[in-house]
Amino acid sequence: MKTLIKNGVVINPSTNTYDRLDVLIENNKIVKIEQNINMNVDTILDANGCWVTPGLIDVHVHLREPGYEYKETIETGSKSAAKGGFTTICAMPNTNPAIDTAELVDYIKDKARKDAIVNVLPIGAITLEQKGNELVNIEKMAKAGVCALSEDGRSVMNAKLLNDAMERASKCSIPILSHCEDENLAHKGIMNEGEMSKRLGVEGIPSESEDIIVSRDIMLANKTGARLHLCHISTQGSVELLKDAKRKGLDITAEVCPHHFTLTEEDVTLDNGNTKMNPPLRSKKDVECIKEALQNNVIDIIATDHAPHHIDEKSGDYEKIANGIVGLETAVPLGITELVETDILTPIELIKKMSYNPAKMLGIDKGILEEGKIADITIINPTEEYIINTNEFHSKSNNSPFHNRKVRGKIKWTIVNGKVRYEDKEI
Repeated sequence: MKTLIKNGVVINPSTNTYDRLDVLIENNKIVKIEQNINMNVDTILDANGCWVTPGLIDVHVHLREPGYEYKETIETGSKSAAKGGFTTICAMPNTNPAIDTAELVDYIKDKARKDAIVNVLPIGAITLEQKGNELVNIEKMAKAGVCALSEDGRSVMNAKLLNDAMERASKCSIPILSHCEDENLAHKGIMNEGEMSKRLGVEGIPSESEDIIVSRDIMLANKTGARLHLCHISTQGSVELLKDAKRKGLDITAEVCPHHFTLTEEDVTLDNGNTKMNPPLRSKKDVECIKEALQNNVIDIIATDHAPHHIDEKSGDYEKIANGIVGLETAVPLGITELVETDILTPIELIKKMSYNPAKMLGIDKGILEEGKIADITIINPTEEYIINTNEFHSKSNNSPFHNRKVRGKIKWTIVNGKVRYEDKEI
């Protein structure tokens, strides 16, 4: 089976390639990348006007299975990922039951083999049932094939416990993905603490609740030698702490979500549950700092924190509704519209933060578009303009604040292991 991608601009961040080239795929491998390939093949994809990139990787996805299949499943989440251009996604462990044993890791891997149309890498919990009291068997989890450990949805508040987890994870060569939030300081806050929370008369979440745990986890990573990845950072304070850690040469990476470089606390209205997330939408000053950190490579990765919820869970009393939004199908257009179109990032830099850097953080052989590599490829039309319609999402849920937003950048094909898994057939 041979597939030829013609007339596209190949972006390969590992070599800073940005060039009009053809790509030949045979079975599941990239076998040739050069100009003007002409030969008999089974399928030709005309990528004129498009970027041809390494398959995108999302290190922060909630697939909800097992336990919350009414929100999302491995099957529907993988279809959403493919429509969004992602060929590999990492599944967070805050399911029911939490992914806290080797047997449950095997369950996720088996379900993914049967149901998923993209690569699904399981992330294991740090503590049993994610209760923060007792560590999982990290060695067995690593052997079972977790790509990382995380308590996402909450922090490991016991510093000694996290210290021990970092030491053991370091020996197993797997990273810790840290959700940074001091639960006591965040208390019952429902949005960013500031002028908007005062105006709306609701309890806010101070930036310091994130900054304190970022600082603690950086110190513990320095002490233990662990590979630390900071999830969904959202504050100026976190950026400054990360910048300082990188200056010191620590092995620390960080991600930001598209909603945190696109929206601010001023977009919050108490009648729109899709503006409630954790961390919350922050101030304009924080957003500008996040953009600058992306531009200066202080923030390495763009991840979605795809968090599907049933419509009933995002409606009603703002204090009681669930945190989180779906993000797999809007990440690329938001990245292009908010970062590339505004000259904050070049096309190569954007794709690097969505493919090569995530692969490097995870330690997997992906995110590179070269001969001999597995054919995980994303083809994007960066100039196609359209209106986001959440009713057309492939996810089971459509809890997004970006409905009816005009954007540029559309996924045209998503190729996983040499097979076209998504095609935009609209003319």
